[in-house]
Amino acid sequence: MSANLLTLNSSKTEFLIVGLKQQLSKIDNSSLSTTHSARNLGLIIDEHLTLSDQISSLSKSCDSHIRELRCIRPYIDSETASTIAASIVHSKLDYCNSLYYNLPKSQINRLQQIQNCLARTVVKAPKTSLIIPILRSLHWLKINERIELNSFHLPTKSLQPANLTTYTI
Repeated sequence: MSANLLTLNSSKTEFLIVGLKQQLSKIDNSSLSTTHSARNLGLIIDEHLTLSDQISSLSKSCDSHIRELRCIRPYIDSETASTIAASIVHSKLDYCNSLYYNLPKSQINRLQQIQNCLARTVVKAPKTSLIIPILRSLHWLKINERIELNSFHLPTKSLQPANLTTYTI
Protein backbone atom coordinates (compact mmCIF):
# COMPACT_ATOMS: atom_id res chain seq x y z
CA MET A 1 0.00 0.00 0.00
CA SER A 2 2.83 2.38 0.82
CA ALA A 3 4.46 1.75 -2.56
CA ASN A 4 1.20 2.83 -4.25
CA LEU A 5 0.69 5.79 -1.90
CA LEU A 6 -2.44 4.23 -0.42
CA THR A 7 -3.60 4.46 3.17
CA LEU A 8 -5.73 2.04 5.11
CA ASN A 9 -9.01 3.43 6.39
CA SER A 10 -9.31 1.57 9.69
CA SER A 11 -12.92 2.66 10.20
CA LYS A 12 -13.90 0.85 6.99
CA THR A 13 -11.64 -2.18 7.42
CA GLU A 14 -12.71 -5.41 9.06
CA PHE A 15 -10.45 -8.30 10.00
CA LEU A 16 -12.11 -11.72 9.94
CA ILE A 17 -10.40 -14.96 10.89
CA VAL A 18 -12.20 -18.00 9.51
CA GLY A 19 -11.89 -21.48 10.97
CA LEU A 20 -13.29 -24.19 13.19
CA LYS A 21 -14.06 -23.35 16.81
CA GLN A 22 -11.08 -25.44 17.96
CA GLN A 23 -8.75 -23.62 15.56
CA LEU A 24 -10.03 -20.17 16.49
CA SER A 25 -9.59 -20.86 20.21
CA LYS A 26 -5.85 -21.40 19.63
CA ILE A 27 -5.36 -17.91 18.17
CA ASP A 28 -4.35 -15.08 20.47
CA ASN A 29 -6.85 -12.33 19.56
CA SER A 30 -5.69 -9.93 22.29
CA SER A 31 -3.56 -7.88 19.91
CA LEU A 32 -5.97 -8.12 16.98
CA SER A 33 -9.28 -6.35 16.63
CA THR A 34 -11.33 -8.95 14.78
CA THR A 35 -14.97 -9.18 13.83
CA HIS A 36 -17.27 -12.20 13.94
CA SER A 37 -18.77 -11.54 10.51
CA ALA A 38 -18.10 -9.34 7.51
CA ARG A 39 -20.08 -8.25 4.46
CA ASN A 40 -18.53 -8.60 1.03
CA LEU A 41 -20.45 -8.16 -2.22
CA GLY A 42 -23.70 -8.24 -0.25
CA LEU A 43 -22.91 -11.57 1.40
CA ILE A 44 -22.36 -11.84 5.14
CA ILE A 45 -19.62 -14.32 5.97
CA ASP A 46 -19.12 -15.37 9.57
CA GLU A 47 -16.02 -16.79 11.22
CA HIS A 48 -17.34 -20.40 11.14
CA LEU A 49 -18.78 -20.18 7.59
CA THR A 50 -22.24 -21.19 8.81
CA LEU A 51 -23.88 -18.35 6.84
CA SER A 52 -26.43 -18.00 9.65
CA ASP A 53 -25.96 -14.20 9.76
CA GLN A 54 -26.45 -14.10 5.98
CA ILE A 55 -29.66 -16.11 6.18
CA SER A 56 -30.97 -14.00 9.07
CA SER A 57 -30.30 -10.80 7.14
CA LEU A 58 -31.83 -12.27 3.99
CA SER A 59 -34.89 -13.41 5.93
CA LYS A 60 -35.42 -9.95 7.41
CA SER A 61 -35.10 -8.28 4.02
CA CYS A 62 -37.39 -10.76 2.23
CA ASP A 63 -40.02 -10.62 4.99
CA SER A 64 -40.17 -6.86 4.55
CA HIS A 65 -40.71 -7.19 0.79
CA ILE A 66 -43.33 -9.92 1.26
CA ARG A 67 -45.26 -7.68 3.70
CA GLU A 68 -45.22 -4.89 1.13
CA LEU A 69 -46.39 -7.28 -1.59
CA ARG A 70 -49.16 -8.52 0.70
CA CYS A 71 -50.38 -4.92 1.11
CA ILE A 72 -50.66 -4.29 -2.61
CA ARG A 73 -51.72 -7.82 -3.58
CA PRO A 74 -55.50 -7.08 -3.60
CA TYR A 75 -54.91 -4.42 -6.27
CA ILE A 76 -52.74 -6.39 -8.73
CA ASP A 77 -53.33 -9.49 -10.84
CA SER A 78 -51.60 -12.85 -10.29
CA GLU A 79 -49.13 -12.44 -13.13
CA THR A 80 -47.95 -9.06 -11.84
CA ALA A 81 -47.68 -10.44 -8.30
CA SER A 82 -45.61 -13.36 -9.58
CA THR A 83 -43.33 -11.02 -11.53
CA ILE A 84 -42.80 -8.80 -8.49
CA ALA A 85 -42.12 -11.86 -6.33
CA ALA A 86 -39.56 -13.21 -8.77
CA SER A 87 -37.80 -9.91 -9.34
CA ILE A 88 -37.63 -8.72 -5.75
CA VAL A 89 -37.62 -11.76 -3.47
CA HIS A 90 -36.53 -14.71 -5.61
CA SER A 91 -33.60 -12.70 -6.91
CA LYS A 92 -32.45 -12.26 -3.30
CA LEU A 93 -32.94 -15.97 -2.56
CA ASP A 94 -30.96 -16.92 -5.68
CA TYR A 95 -28.08 -14.48 -5.16
CA CYS A 96 -24.95 -16.54 -4.39
CA ASN A 97 -27.16 -19.48 -3.45
CA SER A 98 -24.48 -21.91 -4.67
CA LEU A 99 -22.79 -21.15 -1.34
CA TYR A 100 -25.80 -22.65 0.44
CA TYR A 101 -25.06 -26.09 -1.02
CA ASN A 102 -24.62 -28.64 1.80
CA LEU A 103 -25.76 -26.24 4.52
CA PRO A 104 -27.60 -27.92 7.40
CA LYS A 105 -31.24 -28.69 6.70
CA SER A 106 -32.30 -26.23 9.42
CA GLN A 107 -30.73 -23.36 7.46
CA ILE A 108 -32.28 -24.49 4.16
CA ASN A 109 -35.66 -24.76 5.92
CA ARG A 110 -35.41 -21.10 6.94
CA LEU A 111 -35.02 -20.17 3.28
CA GLN A 112 -37.84 -22.52 2.28
CA GLN A 113 -40.16 -20.80 4.78
CA ILE A 114 -39.48 -17.49 3.03
CA GLN A 115 -40.35 -18.98 -0.34
CA ASN A 116 -43.48 -20.66 1.07
CA CYS A 117 -44.70 -17.36 2.50
CA LEU A 118 -43.98 -15.64 -0.81
CA ALA A 119 -45.86 -18.29 -2.80
CA ARG A 120 -48.90 -18.08 -0.52
CA THR A 121 -48.89 -14.30 -0.87
CA VAL A 122 -48.76 -14.49 -4.67
CA VAL A 123 -51.73 -16.89 -4.93
CA LYS A 124 -53.62 -15.37 -1.96
CA ALA A 125 -53.62 -18.69 -0.10
CA PRO A 126 -54.06 -19.06 3.67
CA LYS A 127 -51.05 -19.99 5.83
CA THR A 128 -52.47 -23.47 6.43
CA SER A 129 -52.70 -24.43 2.75
CA LEU A 130 -50.40 -27.13 1.37
CA ILE A 131 -47.36 -25.60 -0.29
CA ILE A 132 -46.38 -28.23 -2.89
CA PRO A 133 -49.45 -27.66 -5.12
CA ILE A 134 -48.93 -23.89 -4.86
CA LEU A 135 -45.25 -24.13 -5.87
CA ARG A 136 -46.21 -26.39 -8.78
CA SER A 137 -48.92 -24.00 -9.94
CA LEU A 138 -46.35 -21.18 -9.95
CA HIS A 139 -43.73 -23.43 -11.64
CA TRP A 140 -41.26 -22.70 -8.82
CA LEU A 141 -38.61 -25.13 -7.66
CA LYS A 142 -38.14 -25.66 -3.95
CA ILE A 143 -35.14 -23.89 -2.41
CA ASN A 144 -32.90 -26.97 -2.25
CA GLU A 145 -33.70 -27.69 -5.91
CA ARG A 146 -32.90 -24.08 -6.87
CA ILE A 147 -29.58 -24.34 -5.03
CA GLU A 148 -28.70 -27.59 -6.79
CA LEU A 149 -29.75 -26.22 -10.16
CA ASN A 150 -27.60 -23.11 -9.76
CA SER A 151 -24.69 -25.07 -8.30
CA PHE A 152 -24.58 -27.49 -11.22
CA HIS A 153 -25.66 -25.08 -13.95
CA LEU A 154 -22.90 -22.52 -13.35
CA PRO A 155 -19.93 -24.88 -13.95
CA THR A 156 -21.69 -26.41 -16.97
CA LYS A 157 -22.34 -22.98 -18.43
CA SER A 158 -18.72 -21.93 -17.91
CA LEU A 159 -17.41 -25.06 -19.68
CA GLN A 160 -19.42 -24.39 -22.85
CA PRO A 161 -17.63 -22.39 -25.53
CA ALA A 162 -18.86 -18.87 -26.06
CA ASN A 163 -21.30 -18.30 -28.88
CA LEU A 164 -19.07 -16.71 -31.47
CA THR A 165 -20.54 -15.12 -34.54
CA THR A 166 -18.36 -14.75 -37.60
CA TYR A 167 -18.91 -12.07 -40.17
CA THR A 168 -17.67 -12.10 -43.72
CA ILE A 169 -16.77 -8.89 -45.46
